[in-house]
Amino acid sequence: MQARLICLGMAGLVLAIAAACGSTRSTEDGDSRPAPRTSASYQLGQGESVTLAPAVTLKLERVNDSRCRQGAVCVWAGYISYSFVLSDKQGNTSFVLANDMPGASKSLTRNGLTFTLLGVEPAEVPALKAATPNYRVSLRVLISQPT
Repeated sequence: MQARLICLGMAGLVLAIAAACGSTRSTEDGDSRPAPRTSASYQLGQGESVTLAPAVTLKLERVNDSRCRQGAVCVWAGYISYSFVLSDKQGNTSFVLANDMPGASKSLTRNGLTFTLLGVEPAEVPALKAATPNYRVSLRVLISQPT
């Protein structure tokens, strides 16, 4: 009984390792290739770009933080928003993502790609007299249709 449990445990471990290494797909000629990636997470600083696919890049143009700074007296809470530029064969497309900003959303789809905010570092609102932080924005990109 104990040997059977050990064998089952080892089989589960082998399957878990195989899944972690990525799946493959077979073509008609029997050639195995990695399955295409359908989503990925990225972290960008202001002005940084990432290549999402051949001839497709995403750039974090600007972080706009109008939140009320710690220690300040404000009439509204403000918000933090992120301006991006998506460049591909069709040209450049600008868009804004934000959690609580009127007219913007946390997630949107452009050119077959869905962009969703995951977070920002540092998440805390800066102190009244502190320098503007070097923000790092995390987002997930999902391929919703072929590009």
